[in-house]
Amino acid sequence: MSSTPSAVSSSPNKWIILGTIMFGTFMSTLDSSIVNIALPTIRRQLGAGDRVEWIVLCYLLTTTSTLLIMGKVSDWVGRRQLYITGFCVFVLGSLLCGLAWNLWSLVGFRVLQGLGASMIFAVGPAIIGDTFAPQERGQAMGLMGSIVAAGSSAGPVIGGFLLGKFGWSSIFFVNVPIGLLAIWRAWTILPDSPKAPGQRFDLVGAGLFLTGVITLLTGLDFGPEPRYGWDNPLVIALLSVGAVLLLLFLFWEMRVREPMLQLSLFRIRSFTAAILAAFCGFVASGGNLFVIPFFLQQLLALTPERAGLILLAGPLTLSLVAPLGGYLSSRVKTRWLSSIGLLITASGYFAFSFLDSSWDWHDVVWRSSLVSLGFGLFQSPNSSSALNSAPLAQRGIASSMIAFMRNLGFVVGIAMAAAVWYSSRNRWALAHAITPESVEAQLLGMHYVYLVMTGLVLTGAFISFIRGEVTPPAPQPVYPDGSSVAGTTP
Repeated sequence: MSSTPSAVSSSPNKWIILGTIMFGTFMSTLDSSIVNIALPTIRRQLGAGDRVEWIVLCYLLTTTSTLLIMGKVSDWVGRRQLYITGFCVFVLGSLLCGLAWNLWSLVGFRVLQGLGASMIFAVGPAIIGDTFAPQERGQAMGLMGSIVAAGSSAGPVIGGFLLGKFGWSSIFFVNVPIGLLAIWRAWTILPDSPKAPGQRFDLVGAGLFLTGVITLLTGLDFGPEPRYGWDNPLVIALLSVGAVLLLLFLFWEMRVREPMLQLSLFRIRSFTAAILAAFCGFVASGGNLFVIPFFLQQLLALTPERAGLILLAGPLTLSLVAPLGGYLSSRVKTRWLSSIGLLITASGYFAFSFLDSSWDWHDVVWRSSLVSLGFGLFQSPNSSSALNSAPLAQRGIASSMIAFMRNLGFVVGIAMAAAVWYSSRNRWALAHAITPESVEAQLLGMHYVYLVMTGLVLTGAFISFIRGEVTPPAPQPVYPDGSSVAGTTP
């Protein structure tokens, strides 16, 4: 049987393929950040009120809950096919979002858009894993990291321009011509990808996972809100049911013949360490993204425009450092590079814990840059390590697991930050007979949030440091029809 090139060497068109994936990733990331700036306008024009949050929440719930399912489907039908299908769904969803006539039609079309984005996010890293040799994947993932940061930072800027000139529908319509170009590029550039023919799809496992994640994340989103609270019966029920469903999912996956998620993946020490370290890092990132805008606008009294410019320091630093982290990943052992990166990030969060109402803009900028400097050194080699550890037949699910941990980490981080912030400020305010909205109480609550985030990132650094060496992928099986999982024939 011929060897599987994607498992041991790079594709001759690797940079063209990477450019195609980067284009799609930029567009998907841009859309994730571009909508937030339009929410006040949409709220006013559609009369949405507080329900406007569902425009963001439904997209997040859809992408996060379907990522692992899409990763499994990509191993089943092929990465190229699912990636192109994802873009078609994404473009259709964008067109319909621009045509939405009320809040709930927009929410429904955002669900469709989220399904397309889930396919793109789940499959992108796996295509890179198939295209680049193991020693080059870190560099490729570093370039991808810079594109993700660029999309995140460009979203508010581009969104503000489109919103001011053409209205809120334009932020969705702009995806249509760009998406069609991306579909054409993917159709002509991406090669046929590995498949695992003859496998059954685990419908029960997919259903348990989908329902469990949506229920759990909805509870985590409602918990910090003043109108609900963590002791609200609805929140308690959502969290409990979600946890039970996910436990049932794991129980089912251990017993079904062809599971959606091969739990044997987590016996690979380097893969599990990479996933857990990433989760710790993204939880802290979610907490920071939640707290820092309040600090800038409420306590430092900065305008939204100036706060937005200050917050660009993090993504811009990440876009510059991520390629460096990828470049170094082939020259420095992952455990050292990732662990040092997380230690730098932890020092940035610890520096944030001294936040004060007397700070100026530069006090925030250098701390944000320090956080992103460390995360840029960590993220690319860590993701590459996870992909290199996974067998080729399971690379799609491994790729989607990385994206799932990112999304889940952000949601958990926001809930964690809100819980620590609100509870600590309320307790301190009660003890000192002042209002929780006072500057002193707010600062104390934020102080504890950053200390918790520092501890989380230090935990991630420890997990990253004790990871084992990357285990080479096992030899690929040959199916009765003579094909391998990579699509090669004898």
